[in-house]
Amino acid sequence: MCFVCGRDNPIGLRLTFYVEDGRIRTNFTPRPEHQGWPGILHGGIASTILDETVGRTAFLVDMWAVTGRFTIHYHHPVPIGQELTAIGEIVRVRGRVLEARGEIRLADGTVAVEAEGTYIRLSDEKRRELEAQLDLR
Repeated sequence: MCFVCGRDNPIGLRLTFYVEDGRIRTNFTPRPEHQGWPGILHGGIASTILDETVGRTAFLVDMWAVTGRFTIHYHHPVPIGQELTAIGEIVRVRGRVLEARGEIRLADGTVAVEAEGTYIRLSDEKRRELEAQLDLR
């Protein structure tokens, strides 16, 4: 019942992620219920989308991980009703720690939001437990 990717979550974003050129990517068109200021995507929603996108880069190296640290930089307002693209890529992997970055691009290619995160590998036992519970796409 993930808020970001859960297909059965009635209030969720229901995003679909895919791999392109060794990076994680998703497209999303914010709706009016996602706004903070009128006509502008709420920063918390932008942060949530990027945390999920950047965090999913762990799957590229067969790792399940949780967020250890996440830093976000807002460069431009993100308009409601315009298709956005979120992209995440690995910076490096050191033992149980994955460092990755990502961005949200506007329809014209402008980078509106950037983020960096550190993600910590889950144990194999916890991974098996979550795989049995989650429907990740």
